[in-house]
Formats: sequence, C-alpha cells, structure tokens
Amino acid sequence: QVQLVESGGGSVQPGGSLRLSCAASGSIGNMAWYRQTAEKQRELVAAITSGGLTDYADFVKGRFTISRDNNKNMVYLQMNSLSSEDTGVYFCGGSLRRYPSARLMYSNYDDWGQGTQVTVSS
Repeated sequence: QVQLVESGGGSVQPGGSLRLSCAASGSIGNMAWYRQTAEKQRELVAAITSGGLTDYADFVKGRFTISRDNNKNMVYLQMNSLSSEDTGVYFCGGSLRRYPSARLMYSNYDDWGQGTQVTVSS
C-alpha cells in the first residue's frame, strides 16, 4: 500500500488558477485526479501513466494539465481558467500496477488520498 497526500487546494476567483500536488510514499504506477462535487459522484478529471501518457475528462481539456515527477513520486494538476463548476474535493488515486493506457476504471486504483478542497467563487 502507498500513502497519497494531496495539497494545494484553496479558494480562488473564477478565471483563476491553482496547482494541486499529490505526494506518494513510494513508487507507484498509473495515477489520476478525481473530484467529487455536491451534485455528482466522484468523477475522473485527469489520468497519467508511469511513462507520462495522459487522458482528460472533456470538461477540463485545454484548461487542466496533469504531470508527474517519478523521481519524487509526485503527481500534479495545474488548473487554469477555473469556474464555479470546478468547485469540489479533489482526490489523488494511484495504482500499484503500470497499465499502458492512461484512462482506467475507478476500481483499478489501489490507493487514495484524503482529498483537497477547491472552491471557485467570486
């Protein structure tokens, strides 16, 4: 089991930016960011393989960028052009396996962080 700890959440005005970070306690394979809002169940935001292949939900394409630093066991989510609809709790998920595809089923992720709150409001 790998411990995941998210950071970087906070409050921002519409149009603003935030960068989320997720620190893993050890080496990990595929990783992803999910979010949970008041209206929806946990949904995929972005995913990345150990080799750097990425996939995004349609609602964040062109605005969010997922990246990782394998030397530091870190994954990041750069979020730009934020809107109120992006408000929610963002979770980092990690798989102990290394799958060739970025987008996985929710059940493929073995470990989750505690989440970090993102609030977009004027």
